[in-house]
Amino acid sequence: MNELLRDLRAIVEHERALHGDLLPLPATKEDPSSSSADPSPADTGTPSHTAPDDAASDPDMPNYDLFGNQVDPAEDPSLPPSERIEALIPDDAPYKDADTLDEVEQYLANTVLVPIDEDRENPVFGVGDPAADLVIIGEAPGRNEDEEGEPFVGRAGQLLDKILDAINFKREDVYITNILKSRPPRNRDPKSEEVDAHLPVLYKQIALIRPKIILTVGKVAGNTLLDRSSSLSNLRDQEHDFYGIPLMATYHPAALLRNSQWKRPTWEDMKLLRTRYDQLTDET
Repeated sequence: MNELLRDLRAIVEHERALHGDLLPLPATKEDPSSSSADPSPADTGTPSHTAPDDAASDPDMPNYDLFGNQVDPAEDPSLPPSERIEALIPDDAPYKDADTLDEVEQYLANTVLVPIDEDRENPVFGVGDPAADLVIIGEAPGRNEDEEGEPFVGRAGQLLDKILDAINFKREDVYITNILKSRPPRNRDPKSEEVDAHLPVLYKQIALIRPKIILTVGKVAGNTLLDRSSSLSNLRDQEHDFYGIPLMATYHPAALLRNSQWKRPTWEDMKLLRTRYDQLTDET
């Protein structure tokens, strides 16, 4: 029993070093502080806890829960969203330590991650404000985007601009990108290995931009970021959590060109997005 208490005491001390006084320390028979004859911290003027300098100052020190299990940084809500999303990027990714979007874009332009990168005319990295509070994410570039190297520039892109304008956004006010940075042949659905190769690049974009809110357009984009397999009707009309960033989903503009019945629910989604955006930006 004493050994168990000593182990628990060590764990709690570590938590205190990271987060302050959260729990009382368990007493053991060997611990003099368990005796009522000993002076209390208030009597001696000694702080109730002392964090070792190396534990308090080392930002790379692993975080542990009360049971001694290391906490995955991506799943640690005490960390800022940008740090949680950075933790999703493989440590061996050459762009992991990049400080700007330009560095990541340059890497992407000169690197073949999957076969579709060899066949593209242009990489389609992203466009807009690099410090935008709103990031809009689609599935993959189409033919027009591949030709121009910019996302959402065809008919769907023109419709997206009109939708944004209807809720008082200009294209340059937001940041627009896709999960895939290269066009799949004949605009087919992305393959899992293509998503796996390009998704960390998107994570890095989001971590650098640090948006207040994310909008995904289309079922593939929403399901990919939320790691789900749902219909768009089940994804939209609500707010999701993406590692601490609010995320909303709606129909892709290309789908609206084919199915006018989805325009009304898309408009409702965009009004909800604008309201939430204003709430988030008014808080800062």
